[in-house]
Amino acid sequence: MTSSARALQIAITTGEPAGVGPELTVQALADAATRWPDARFTVLGDARLVEQRAAAVGADWARLVASGQVVLAERALAAPAQAGRLDAANGRYVLALLDAAIDGALAGEFDAIVTAPLQKSTINDAGVPFTGHTEYLAERTHTPRVVMMLAGTGAKPLRVALATTHLPLKDVSAALSVDGLVDTLRIIDRDLRRDFGLAAPRILVTGLNPHAGENGYLGREEIDVISPALARASAQGIDARGPYPADTLFQPRYLADADCVLAMFHDQGLPVLKYATFGEGINVTLGLPIIRTSVDHGTALDLAGTGRADPGSMIAALDTAVTMARHRRASA
Repeated sequence: MTSSARALQIAITTGEPAGVGPELTVQALADAATRWPDARFTVLGDARLVEQRAAAVGADWARLVASGQVVLAERALAAPAQAGRLDAANGRYVLALLDAAIDGALAGEFDAIVTAPLQKSTINDAGVPFTGHTEYLAERTHTPRVVMMLAGTGAKPLRVALATTHLPLKDVSAALSVDGLVDTLRIIDRDLRRDFGLAAPRILVTGLNPHAGENGYLGREEIDVISPALARASAQGIDARGPYPADTLFQPRYLADADCVLAMFHDQGLPVLKYATFGEGINVTLGLPIIRTSVDHGTALDLAGTGRADPGSMIAALDTAVTMARHRRASA
């Protein structure tokens, strides 16, 4: 980073206070100066909670703050938090962290936000209807369509995006449309170019039904919806191919030249992705006006405060957020 370049500003929400988010945040930042010298990190959370969890896992929080690369944006808990024990009194506290990060990113204060896991039930028990991070981010940023993409790390990462997210399986077919799939492919293509530096992304698309519908014998969604959407996307310059049977698509020989797989529903694509990358995978919300990454796991209440939780996914989420912010700055 040159002396005149502004450091990238990354916000981190520490998530559910009874979960592993606070300690994973501190652990992931331990080598920040070496990993991300061009970035500065704002941790949103309760100061006492972060200090306690850092001490519990042997992390040197005081050194991080003294370095000047990490600062704490204090948001006080509504009630004392105990590792592994949920308390609905802190449901609105968790949302306050997320709101502060979103507002800061929309205002240009943050170049990206990274979210530690939260507990949906705690927020709902606090009286706030809540489906998940992805849907909340879309609502708060007034984004009509977002795309959930999970990804591994490495030189050739496996990326899996979803055409639908948290829906009952019986509702998936009705949620698919030609226009919706074209919009989804357009978002994936644009964000892979802008935020991941891919000049010509190649997207492989699954069918919905077994054997991609078997020419209509096992369902017509491939014929009536998915194939027309691919034809329209291709006409717009998007390299999207398929539909392919999901049970055979996830093989190295097919994925070797692919930059992303678009799966039709949550449990069609994510079991494969998580089997291949769990502990080092990340979640990225495409289509937003801001950059958001997250871990690929939940709150791990049984591991909170023990020091046994692996910070690998949080490190990967931070690394991806910084990389995306660098690309977006360069393309601005």
